Amino acid sequence: MPSLLLRWRFFVILALSMLVLLWPLHGLIQSYYLGGLQRKNSQTLDLFAANLSGTLKRYEILPQILGRLPEVQNALLQPQQTEALAAANHLLARMQQQTRADVVYLLDTRGTTIAASNWQHEHSFIGHNFSFRPYFFEAMEQRTGTFFGLGNISLKRGYYFGNAVYVDEAVVGVLVVKVDLDFTESLWGNTPERLMVTDSHGVVILSSERDWLFRASRELMPAELAQIAGRQPYASQVPEPLGLADSQWLRFDKQLEDISWTVNVLVPRQELVVQVQTAMAVITASMLALLLVLGLLMQRRRHYLERIEMDARARAELEGRVQQRTLDLQTLNQRLREEVLERESTRQALVRTQDELVQAGKLSALGVMSASISHELSQPLAAIRSYGDNAKVFLEQRRLPEVAGNLDLITALTGRMASIIEHLRAFARRDPQASEHVALQPAIEDALALLAGRIHELGVHVVRDIPDATLWVEAGETRLRQVLGNLLANALDALAEQGEPRTLELSTQQTDDWTALRIVDNGPGFGPEALLQAREPFFTTKTSARGLGLGLAICDAVIKSLGGRLEFANRPEGGACVELYLKSIMSEVNLEAREDFA
Repeated sequence: MPSLLLRWRFFVILALSMLVLLWPLHGLIQSYYLGGLQRKNSQTLDLFAANLSGTLKRYEILPQILGRLPEVQNALLQPQQTEALAAANHLLARMQQQTRADVVYLLDTRGTTIAASNWQHEHSFIGHNFSFRPYFFEAMEQRTGTFFGLGNISLKRGYYFGNAVYVDEAVVGVLVVKVDLDFTESLWGNTPERLMVTDSHGVVILSSERDWLFRASRELMPAELAQIAGRQPYASQVPEPLGLADSQWLRFDKQLEDISWTVNVLVPRQELVVQVQTAMAVITASMLALLLVLGLLMQRRRHYLERIEMDARARAELEGRVQQRTLDLQTLNQRLREEVLERESTRQALVRTQDELVQAGKLSALGVMSASISHELSQPLAAIRSYGDNAKVFLEQRRLPEVAGNLDLITALTGRMASIIEHLRAFARRDPQASEHVALQPAIEDALALLAGRIHELGVHVVRDIPDATLWVEAGETRLRQVLGNLLANALDALAEQGEPRTLELSTQQTDDWTALRIVDNGPGFGPEALLQAREPFFTTKTSARGLGLGLAICDAVIKSLGGRLEFANRPEGGACVELYLKSIMSEVNLEAREDFA
């Protein structure tokens, strides 16, 4: 009887201890699920913040670029001329369609709109004065003007970028780009979480809940209310409080330092409560089941004592067998240790060999990449040198628009050089290269423009047999221009060895499956050795000063990675013929290539 009481006393103490543990377990479980929600929504915040920042930064530089265009400057200098205003209106409308901005408009120094992309719309901005907007007076102070608010005319939300327009270093007006943020908001979709963005005043400007828009998430100070009344960014000068109780919502936020906005994710607190309650119910049920099992074990303990004696007799019988098996296992273990040591020695030797192979591969890739960059950058560098010399002459002649044009071309060429380096790096690493839908004619024209100086210097007559209709092919825009530039440069190198007349013929042929570009010159053509080894790296018939023998090898590798092919041949009448085959895209839809989008 005392033994029974002792056993049940132990059982009761164990039950009470488990009940006491439920309180700290509740806190630990709540912290665990809260941390999980925080990690999950932190990723969501990073994604939405990056998307929003990227959308705004894409338009930040646009006013500066558009302010340099002659149509914009002429409209500000000659506001009384209808032709100048019409040209500016058409230019801004075209830029708005290409950049997908909401509105692009031009203000004079008084803040009055003289040209706008919506000049044909019913609610056009032309004639309206926006001098009270922060982006106007910030731009007039020669700063980048920014502002978020509702449009006075369109009553549509937008983020505004404004920059001063300069003529001879004098501010003659302000160009403004309005960015539509409704599309960004529409990407949030329907989720249990609630998403919103607040400005520096704590007012909701973007939200997955339409009823929350332009409501204050905190109490506003008198200075903030005065600033809101002056700038008029919202529908109301005194935003209504949002009234979100902390007892109902869990809030996670991330600051956007550049624009003083805060991205917030609000999760219903009930979601956390349900998770914690479910976990506590499982733990409580588990504890009760454990107590029940312990009770049954205590009741049946006596039966197990009886079986212990039986097990002891059986154990003695088995000990003999165990000793014999132990000896066998010791022998096997000794053999196993010897085999493990042998395998470890072999593995270490293999690791050393692999390290040596990896190092050799890295050195080889580095050599290929260095030689490729030297070859691929020679053409843009020559063009940059030419444009720089021309810009110097134009500058001496005070022809500033031509200087600006040459500088823009130099900027574009440096961007192309960066893109070439990145693609050559990927090529040396054998990174996967995604194909896209690319228009063939613009790529051909860009390659010819890059080599225009050499074509003029050599007196080459270029004959084009290319249709006006756009030929869409499966390729990469930058890689296609790289290949065309190399092929045309090789043709010009061959023509340099040929006396006049020098002719370069370009023609295309398209089927349902393939689009072929044929490049023909009247140079000396390919030699027998060149036809066999043209695709091999470092094979060249040129001197070391003229080339490294990488151009055709790179072109062949790039085209093969895109599912195309290169063919080399000689014409019976003399000269070389190179045929580039790419997969055809039989579609009239204008697909945008996004390879170099940044």
